[in-house]
Amino acid sequence: MFQQLEKFQLAILGLLLAIALVWGAKSITSSVPKDGISVTGSAYQIVKSDSARLEFQITAKQPTKAAGYALVQKQLPEVLAFVKSKGIEDKDIEVQAYNGYYSYKTNANGMSTNVVDSFNISLPVVVKSNDVEKIKTISTEIQTLLNKGIDINVYRPEYFYSNLADLKVSLLQEATKDAKQRAAAMLKATNNRVGKIQSVRMGVFQITPVDSTNVSDMGISDTSTIDKKVTSVANVVFQIK
Repeated sequence: MFQQLEKFQLAILGLLLAIALVWGAKSITSSVPKDGISVTGSAYQIVKSDSARLEFQITAKQPTKAAGYALVQKQLPEVLAFVKSKGIEDKDIEVQAYNGYYSYKTNANGMSTNVVDSFNISLPVVVKSNDVEKIKTISTEIQTLLNKGIDINVYRPEYFYSNLADLKVSLLQEATKDAKQRAAAMLKATNNRVGKIQSVRMGVFQITPVDSTNVSDMGISDTSTIDKKVTSVANVVFQIK
């Protein structure tokens, strides 16, 4: 009798395990999309910047603050004249606030003392223009003022494209079309067709120099070059017909 009961219990246990396996397999299968295909499409366009910004500093090192300020004030008109000679108008030139600090003498052991050695002063100037070539020319030629005893520190010019928002919309459309073409090519061998879009996820935009292959998960926004490559990516899931 005990043997019959044991066999009955084993049979019930086996049946329960079989049901669990079938249910688990059904759950896993139902979670896998049978009628969808996920494809990544991309599109890009080469654009030319339509505005630019250049920052530089007139600097001086003098024994006193007054002497440093006087020297920079004397040099400023000549610097502005140079910028204007390149076709820049007064409204596109911004002379910012002075910056300065003291340098202190050191003792025989190389330790800093409280004795003032000199005063270092700088005057930032920002130039903007919708003519990017003018900004490029100024950035490369302003150092010629060194020949006149004017110390200039020049930062890298920044170039911008104003229609970026509209371009992103059109590139996203093109990237979605590209995804559909790729999906169609993949399904052709199975005699299936691309159906409706189930979902779309926009990737980050990469704004890079034209010949750059760099990408970033956070996106790239290059301002160092006049000509830029704007790339859009779209991750699209299509139904399969």
